[in-house]
Amino acid sequence: MRLHHAAICANDIDAGLRFWRDGLGLEILMDHSFEGDWPTLFGSTSSTLRSVFLGEPGADDAGVVELVDFGDPLDSFEPSPAPEVGFFLLSFNVDLTATLARLAALGVGGAPREITVHGVRMAVVTSPEGVRVELLDLAAVDLTDLTPR
Repeated sequence: MRLHHAAICANDIDAGLRFWRDGLGLEILMDHSFEGDWPTLFGSTSSTLRSVFLGEPGADDAGVVELVDFGDPLDSFEPSPAPEVGFFLLSFNVDLTATLARLAALGVGGAPREITVHGVRMAVVTSPEGVRVELLDLAAVDLTDLTPR
């Protein structure tokens, strides 16, 4: 079994796309609106949702980030500055220098918090939806076993 996708509620899909697509480099795999009984399934107030799947085309083993917009403004979320029980973060292997430069040029992600652990440069930024995103420098990650070198 493997994770198919992680869904994030968004109040502003365009702001999300600036971060996830333009900043991190994910590509749109699907952008579609669906009618359904979302009030029963998710407790939403709308029977329409827009779903934007973002990922890496052709990389079936890579997960997908889904931006979901129910059409009604939702309460905003900001991650706690300290770890808490529950959802913590999404982590990506990236060219860290280039990714941080793109995020800064776009004015998204906030001020990155950066450290180096065991030779691996990493940073944490925050998406417009308030999701904590860990960026691991691709240059220091062995993608054959997904552990730091």
